[in-house]
Amino acid sequence: MSTPVVSFSELSKNSKRVAETVERAQRVHVTRRDGEDLYLTTEHHDRQREETADVTTRLFTALISSDEGARAVLVALPQVFPWVRHLSAAEVREFVVDLVDAIRDAADLDVHSNVHRVIVEWRATARILADPELTARLTTPLADEDHGEVPAP
Repeated sequence: MSTPVVSFSELSKNSKRVAETVERAQRVHVTRRDGEDLYLTTEHHDRQREETADVTTRLFTALISSDEGARAVLVALPQVFPWVRHLSAAEVREFVVDLVDAIRDAADLDVHSNVHRVIVEWRATARILADPELTARLTTPLADEDHGEVPAP
């Protein structure tokens, strides 16, 4: 189902018609020239999305809590993230733990940016490992010069 799109000016000029569209479609994409686009949604639709995220999080967490479930997740992971084939077995397990923690943060704390960050960071690691020349350059020891303390990110 495609999401209806309206401009911010249309929202301000025809708010009643846009509200009717939101009620019918449950979600409307509002484009803006002077800022990030917005989405309008109904309360009912938002609660359903939260419940979906919560159930998915609890199911995923329960799966990885047993050896059999963890193996199933590890087998399925390359279908979702094909680039994990460039990670070692230990790195894949670390990625899963990081991902589950981030998913829990999204469900429990309403912090969704961590899921994106974990995926982006691990995909970047896989990208480096997929290129032997880049991996060699990045893992070559530096000269014996002291470049000073590295600040924490």
